[in-house]
Amino acid sequence: MKITNLIASWFNKKPTEKPNTQVANKYLIAGLGNVGAEYEGTRHNVGFMVVDALAKTNDAKWTLERHAYRTEVRCKGRTLVLIKPTTYMNLSGKAVRYWLQAEHIDQANLLVVLDDIALEVGALRMKKQGSDGGHNGLTDIDQALGNNNYCRLRVGVGHNFSRGQQIDYVLGQFSTEEQAILQPRIDTATEMVKSFATIGADRTMNLFNGK
Repeated sequence: MKITNLIASWFNKKPTEKPNTQVANKYLIAGLGNVGAEYEGTRHNVGFMVVDALAKTNDAKWTLERHAYRTEVRCKGRTLVLIKPTTYMNLSGKAVRYWLQAEHIDQANLLVVLDDIALEVGALRMKKQGSDGGHNGLTDIDQALGNNNYCRLRVGVGHNFSRGQQIDYVLGQFSTEEQAILQPRIDTATEMVKSFATIGADRTMNLFNGK
């Protein structure tokens, strides 16, 4: 190769791209619920309760931003962006999609925290993907993302209601007995969120599911 061609090839050589570690180490944790004082403490808002607990233990302050209340916490070199959608439960997908794009977070780093009437109060189950199970928040997220390939952490709220009373049940308050069961489980749920971001979904499921 002629020396002139060698020099030209050297200057035209593209630099090796470095991985964007900021994005790779960033996670979106979406706690589902409904905004408004009338919904505080209701079963349908247990997703809010989990991210609220995580923010509180890290002294993180919420700010009202587009489609959601947002804050972030750090955990072992990872950034966890926490959101509580202000779109109401049935339009949760709008907020999740927006913040994935705004924060440049890969869908593989998304964890949705929600209530589940199929699980007993306080039961915790993480899944890497799956059907919406009739949950309107998940249904909308599936539609907004075009798939259901994202992790979700289901928090059991029980199913002690008569036929046709499901809406009233999930929008109702936890009983005193249920609150006593639920509070330590919310603390465990926050540990599962941190575990998801640090050691991954598979190992987190092995450690916590069914415990």
